[in-house]
Amino acid sequence: MKSLFDQTTKQEIIRRVQSLTSQTQRQWGKMDVAQMLKHVSIPLGLALTNPKPAGTFMNKILGPLFKSNVVGPKPFKKNLFTPKELMVESEQDFDTQKQHVLAMLNRFTPDNVSDKVHPMFGKLTDLEWGHSQYKHFDHHLSQFGA
Repeated sequence: MKSLFDQTTKQEIIRRVQSLTSQTQRQWGKMDVAQMLKHVSIPLGLALTNPKPAGTFMNKILGPLFKSNVVGPKPFKKNLFTPKELMVESEQDFDTQKQHVLAMLNRFTPDNVSDKVHPMFGKLTDLEWGHSQYKHFDHHLSQFGA
């Protein structure tokens, strides 16, 4: 399974992000490219937050039901449900979001994810953190043909 903790895989994702322009069009979904960059930065930011915020009671109940979909080997399907915390509906500045995502990707290392407890899925291994972030980026970069 690919992981953003692997430098070759991370460089692949960085190249794909760098290939995006403000004119890149989606192939499915509702977000434009700037909104998508903001969207992928939210869970990446959560991973880099130490300590993580506490999960809600409902998250702790529902999290185990969805954990295998997020950290498992199957790619995400098109047009999946998006939790409201990850929705980006407001207009975003493309250049700002692109630079922000690239900076966060460069910071994403096992040492910078020192708190391994996800607020919804519980304790994640380095492999699970790195793989779930890769899957999310791969899904949305594919959405924009990158």
